[in-house]
Amino acid sequence: MKESRSPFLRLFAYPDAAGFCLAAVLARLPLGMMGLGIVLALNNIYDNWTSAGLMSAVYTLSAALVTPVYARLFDRFGQRRVGLVALLVQTLAILGFAFAAMWKVPLGVLFVLAALMGLTQFAFGALVRTRWAWVLRDDRTNLLNTAYALESGLDECVFILGPILSAYLATSVSPVSQLFLPAAALLVGGLAFFSMRSTEPPAIVKAVSATTRAADHSPVDDGGSVRPEDSNGRRGSLSALAYPGILLLFVIFIVFNMSFSAVDVSVTALTKAMGREGAVGIQLALFALGSLCGAMIFGSVKLKGSRWRYLAFFLALLTVGYVVFRLVMDNLVLLGVAEVFSGLCVSPIFATGNLIVRESVDPHALTEGLSWLSTGGSVGTSLGSTLAGIALDRFGPHGGMTIPAIVTCCAIPLALLGWAKSWGSVDPANGRR
Repeated sequence: MKESRSPFLRLFAYPDAAGFCLAAVLARLPLGMMGLGIVLALNNIYDNWTSAGLMSAVYTLSAALVTPVYARLFDRFGQRRVGLVALLVQTLAILGFAFAAMWKVPLGVLFVLAALMGLTQFAFGALVRTRWAWVLRDDRTNLLNTAYALESGLDECVFILGPILSAYLATSVSPVSQLFLPAAALLVGGLAFFSMRSTEPPAIVKAVSATTRAADHSPVDDGGSVRPEDSNGRRGSLSALAYPGILLLFVIFIVFNMSFSAVDVSVTALTKAMGREGAVGIQLALFALGSLCGAMIFGSVKLKGSRWRYLAFFLALLTVGYVVFRLVMDNLVLLGVAEVFSGLCVSPIFATGNLIVRESVDPHALTEGLSWLSTGGSVGTSLGSTLAGIALDRFGPHGGMTIPAIVTCCAIPLALLGWAKSWGSVDPANGRR
């Protein structure tokens, strides 16, 4: 393949890479809209931040419970075969919740519908990252780092556009109108994504069947194909959490992801207290804009040394940024500047975590491994929104904005522990690091 100066341009030289990448961006729009959309709708109806935060938490926690289950199905049976059914069910669940909120059904019913909506959700980010790993399986020029940084940046594009759309629709159209757009984006983007068969990774069932027919003798490790021991159920049945560092990484993603929902809810409360509710979307988008810039920078450099070291470093920088948030929050201009600069650390954290998973787990457990990070993010988001909602009702916006620095600081020693343990880690499946 002809070399290009920009590694990002080299990514899109692969057939259909741009297509599945852009389709996945559209399908991920609910990530940037549903959390804030639920908070805005519920607070408008019931005028209670705790109820709004708990509702968002129910949705994200329910999604966290089933994300690894969907991921194992994707790994085992294939993205298209599982995805088309799951896509339709998830779209109907979002529409059901949106109509129920519009009709102002009792709060208890909405909690049940929020849980059902979460239980239908699967991690599109894990699917597209698994697809990149498959497309770049023969690359030896660090392009996977670029691809994962790009996806983290595109996630931030979703979080730039999503809050702006949610805030605009909620304040200018109706308090629940922002719940309908994510359903349409998910359906259109998801159908486009699953229609691209040429970049779809092989399912375990099909790959094992083909390998068994081709050879029943000694195992062959070519770096990408399934080895015959998969057919005996050893590697294929191994949970991604059994690989070294994945469980610890899962806990880290729970802890530091609490900060993002706490920021969302606290900034929403802050702008409301100032009488500037319309600014909440732009204010949150500035944080995502910084993360997008960080993704572009991070994806253009070659990493040297332990990924865990980078993870601890960026978590420390983000903690400092959150302290600045608390100090300047009464001035939205200064807060916006702090959000941009602090956001530079966010995408590198996610990209580094994804790279740790990619280097640690078997290729045919990759979707599950990546989905555990999404699950950790969902659990952390639910805990963060709940904690921030309680703090807001008791101490106001300043109390809520104290939480992000505290929880992110708690993730730093965990990352340092992962760095120390990675020096002598052992793969549970084959005895190697």
